[in-house]
Order: sequence, then structure tokens, then C-alpha cells
Amino acid sequence: MSDVWSARAEAYRQSAIHAAGEDLDLVVDWCEPGPGVTVLDVATGGGHVARRLREAGATVVTTDPAPGMGADTTAFAEDLPFADASFDAVATRLAAHHFADVVTAVKEMARVASGRVVICDNTFVSEQSEEADRLRDPSHVRNYAVTEWESFFELAGLRLAEQHHFNRPLEIDPWLARVGCTGEDAERVRELLGDRIEDGWMPLPTLVMKGVK
Repeated sequence: MSDVWSARAEAYRQSAIHAAGEDLDLVVDWCEPGPGVTVLDVATGGGHVARRLREAGATVVTTDPAPGMGADTTAFAEDLPFADASFDAVATRLAAHHFADVVTAVKEMARVASGRVVICDNTFVSEQSEEADRLRDPSHVRNYAVTEWESFFELAGLRLAEQHHFNRPLEIDPWLARVGCTGEDAERVRELLGDRIEDGWMPLPTLVMKGVK
């Protein structure tokens, strides 16, 4: 699957919904970047979080399981090759729904953080929407409810300090094209999403959480 993601690297670097947004602003702000601050960006993808953090003066290390993403270190979120408390902050944005074991991943992020962990991801809507996500992209594992995320933080020994849940506008055609979902599969995805789509757009429930140790 990492080969598939490597092939998608440029599409994600150019993706408008990944390159900007309220969620990106929050992730960066809650990492509290600045000179002398070290941050680990887990599953960096197109590198948008890392770029913004570096612009704010932080020293950033990136990881991603797909070599083509060009991260500093090739690694899965469930097995981060760093010592305990190696970074002031650890962040991941719009990637956790691909993690094979999200509980272990959050625990690993908490382990290598000395101060704070910031996670942003889409949240659960319905099993029908989950089916649409998996059909569009077989690497999708699951979106989780807010209450599930709260339990993941608790299991990782993190105290929830900040939380923001809101809808991001998602344009359907680029979303499908980004992973090469076309033809009958694309039509079935649209059918499954049903009246969530209006005029080619869909509200995408998104959660940003900050936990502290």
C-alpha cells in the first residue's frame, strides 16, 4: 500500500483542502511552534503541517510510511523510531483514518512527546459513509466518533486540553480524482453519500484535539 501512496504524493501536495484550512491553522497553533521548539509531524503526506511549523520557527522532523512522500523518516505511526519524550510536540493531520491500529498510534505519539499531542481527522458519520470511503480508497480503515477519540487520548495518558469539532467543505470531484476513483466506483460512492452531497460539495465533519502529558 505504501507504493500506492507514493504514487499519490504529488496529488496530495497540490490538494487545496490539504494545503489550507481552519483545521491546519489550529494544528499549527496548538503545537505552539517557535524557535527552539521541536515537533514531530506523523504521516506528513504532502508536508503542509511541517511547512507551516517551519515557517513559524520550529524544528520539524517528518515521518510517513510511504517513501514517495519524501519524509525525513519512513515509519508507521504505530512504531515510531524515536526515544521517549524526544519532541516538544507531536502532530498528525488527516491521516489517522488510515492507521491500522489507532490506539497504538496515539500511544506512540504520546510516548515520543514531552509536552503535547495534536491530532486532526475526519469523524464518523454513518456506516454507509464508511463504505463510501473504503470504496473510494481501500486504504481507509475507519473514521472515529468524538467519544472514541476522547477514549484514545485517555488510554494514551493524555489530558484533553483543547477540542474543536466543525464541518469542512469538501468538493467531491477533486476528492474522487485524487485517488483515481472513477467510473462505476465513483458513481457508487456518490450513491452511498446520497443527500450529503449538494451542488458538488459535501460537509466533512472534522475534529482537532490537543492532549497534554
